[in-house]
Amino acid sequence: MIRIAILASDGGTNMQAIVNACKTGILKDLAEVILAVSNNASAFVLERAKKENIKSVCIERTNFKDEKFFNKKILTELKNAKTDIVCLAGYIRILGQDIVDEYRDRILNIHPALLPKFGGKGMYGHFVHEAVVKAGETKSGATVHFANEEYDSGKIIMQEEIKVFKTDTPEDVAKRVLKVEHQIYPQAIKKIIKENLRG
Repeated sequence: MIRIAILASDGGTNMQAIVNACKTGILKDLAEVILAVSNNASAFVLERAKKENIKSVCIERTNFKDEKFFNKKILTELKNAKTDIVCLAGYIRILGQDIVDEYRDRILNIHPALLPKFGGKGMYGHFVHEAVVKAGETKSGATVHFANEEYDSGKIIMQEEIKVFKTDTPEDVAKRVLKVEHQIYPQAIKKIIKENLRG
C-alpha cells in the first residue's frame, strides 16, 4: 500500500478527492492518505483530515527562525509518517531543497491550467483563472506534474482540458477546472504507481 502525504494551504478539496479514491475509488487497495500538513492554521484541509482520521499537522513559517528550519520540520513529519508519495494540493510555498532531494520523482502537484501556459511564481488559484479569461483563451484545464525546486516546471504526468466561453468569468472557469482536478489527480497517482513513472 502506497502511503500518501498531502501538503495544502487552504480548503483541501483535492485531498478529499484523493482520500475518496483511496477508500472507494480507483486507488482502493493501492494507496492510502496517512498525513496532511498545512502551513496555514485556519486551512480547512486540517478539519477534513480530522474527519477522515488522518494525522494532521500545522507547520507555520512564522514559528521558525528561517526557511531551512521550517522545511526541516516538514521533512521530519513526512519521514516519520513513512511517506512514499507527497501530493501538493493547493500548497502555495516553494518546496525546500531537502524535501525535493528526499522525495525527488515522488512529489506531485496539481495546477489549475494547461502547463506550460499560465504557470510560474504567483500563478495559483484565482490568479490563474483571471489570466486565462483576460487572455481570451478558448480552453483551459488542469495539469498534474512532478514538482521540483521551481514552480510548475516538472515533467507533466496528465492533463485534461475544459472549454472556456466568451461569457465566462474567472469563477466560471474555476468551477469547471476544479471538477477536472478532482478527477485527474487520483488518475495521475494511479498512473505513477502502476507504471512506476519518474520525473
